[in-house]
Amino acid sequence: MNTPYFNYIWWILIFGLFVASITSCYSFKGTSIDPNVNTFFIGDFEITAPNAPITISQDFSEALRDKIRLETRLTLADIDPDIEFTGSIVTYNVTALDPQPGEFTALNRLQIGVRIEYLNNKKKDDKWQQTFSFFEDFPADQNLIDVEENLISIIFDQLTEDIFNRAFSDW
Repeated sequence: MNTPYFNYIWWILIFGLFVASITSCYSFKGTSIDPNVNTFFIGDFEITAPNAPITISQDFSEALRDKIRLETRLTLADIDPDIEFTGSIVTYNVTALDPQPGEFTALNRLQIGVRIEYLNNKKKDDKWQQTFSFFEDFPADQNLIDVEENLISIIFDQLTEDIFNRAFSDW
């Protein structure tokens, strides 16, 4: 049973197990945080978008805090933080999509935009400003008030992921 094909299959199996073990240990998150950075601060965001819910600023700030707290080793600090995030909710729009015969719409879209200012106090040249935006569609026959909380949660998940990646993953 010691044929060349048997040896070939044996090496493929060993290589496959090796590759599987390496990929199961590696995180594809790609987070890279300077070891000298230990703290972060996120203030409550301003609301400059008309028609935005009054609590959206506080809710978004808390969502971003949670994302960083849960996915990094950084701790929240109010005084002299190493990294600061500030910004504002700049867009909160509901628009009609997908017109149907008779000028009815089948879908509505909720879009939220957030302007972020990032500052690394350990490296003064590591700072940026960027607007992040995301949307979620919902059936036009549903009332926004009935689905708004869920839509905002979905949008916040993507916005915080995009901001996190920009700040910590060099993406």
